[in-house]
Amino acid sequence: MNLGKKYDGVKIDKYVIMPNHIHAIISISDVTAGASPRTTLSDMICTFKSLTTRLCNKNRQGNKIFQTSFYDHVIRSEQDYREIWDYIDNNPAKWREDRFYINR
Repeated sequence: MNLGKKYDGVKIDKYVIMPNHIHAIISISDVTAGASPRTTLSDMICTFKSLTTRLCNKNRQGNKIFQTSFYDHVIRSEQDYREIWDYIDNNPAKWREDRFYINR
């Protein structure tokens, strides 16, 4: 799903899809400033999860694929942005170290 098409001023700068989780940098511009009601990050994540689940369930038997909540972090500096970007880049190489890793 392209969040930028659904929500004005929203763009996914970087992401990685891991076997049991997703990391993403979601940029939200001030295009919607003053809009009422203003779309929240929670609204966007809920929409993403809902539409993704529907697509997945076309091929599977309605299994839950997302946890109820999500973890967010507001990026407040260029250094923070670069560190998170690097973390997303390097996360796949660390998959074998994840506590949920299963060698199949």
